[in-house]
Amino acid sequence: MGEATTQKPAESVRFEDAAVRRGRRLIWSHGTFSIPRGSVTAIVGTNGAGKTTLLSVELGLVPLSHGSVRVLGRRPGEANARIGYVPQSYASDIDSNITAEQSVALGLNGPLFGFRRLTRAQRDKVHEALGLADIDDAAGLRLSQMSGGMRQRVAIAQALVADPDLLLLDEPLANLDITGQRDLVATLSHLNTRLDMSIQVVAHDLNMLLPILTGAIYLLDGHPHYAPIGNVMDSRLLTHLYGTKVEVLKTPEGDMFVRPNPLEEPRGRHPHTHTAAQVAQFHAQGEDSAGHDPVECDPPQEQSKKEDR
Repeated sequence: MGEATTQKPAESVRFEDAAVRRGRRLIWSHGTFSIPRGSVTAIVGTNGAGKTTLLSVELGLVPLSHGSVRVLGRRPGEANARIGYVPQSYASDIDSNITAEQSVALGLNGPLFGFRRLTRAQRDKVHEALGLADIDDAAGLRLSQMSGGMRQRVAIAQALVADPDLLLLDEPLANLDITGQRDLVATLSHLNTRLDMSIQVVAHDLNMLLPILTGAIYLLDGHPHYAPIGNVMDSRLLTHLYGTKVEVLKTPEGDMFVRPNPLEEPRGRHPHTHTAAQVAQFHAQGEDSAGHDPVECDPPQEQSKKEDR
């Protein structure tokens, strides 16, 4: 018999009927999907839908109330040494008097014992990470001297210094100007294509990320779903997701853009509170209906009447 080989799972993350509660509040439920390794995935949904909670579940910071999750083939929290995480609050939480180099070194040593003298090998790793994030020329600058975009790159370098297989970013494009957003997306593209790194990005606006996205997790009607990005770029689905009319435009060159239309609201707009079965029916009806009118939704009180019958 030949030697046994350790084969990496084909997916970076797998959810099986996962649900999360905070006290008596159900955040989301019936999450069953997997994300391929080496993919770039957006996490989208309205405010309060549970996008950051989903990242926290993958990191083992928030427990499931039902179901299971595997991250890089292991239970949440067990593979965190192979995960790089950039929280939304990084730029405001960290001490702005430390240098970029010191900040990235925290990804190796942690803050428990303060700043320690780096070995030659550690210093090389720090500068390698700064280079991957395209911020190596600012290693000696203090964070207080940097723009928001530069700080965001330092945060990414800190997440990269331990050579992660999975990179999680919570709204990394927020508060960046167009140039900063474009440059950051180029960096993420480099990490994905050159290092085969799986990336998940919480985002409100898909347009800047579209050229590099392979799929999206979308929190629809209280349930997380995953689909290839081509299936998500559907006017009908996005209109239902955001509760306002959304158009998907395609240029002659094949580029796509998402554009909300504030002058045309969907008929009977109201909070979406569908059951899992109704969501499944929505997807079955919407597979070939890009650009059609949004799904007709029963108001919550009407749904309650139907369920009581």
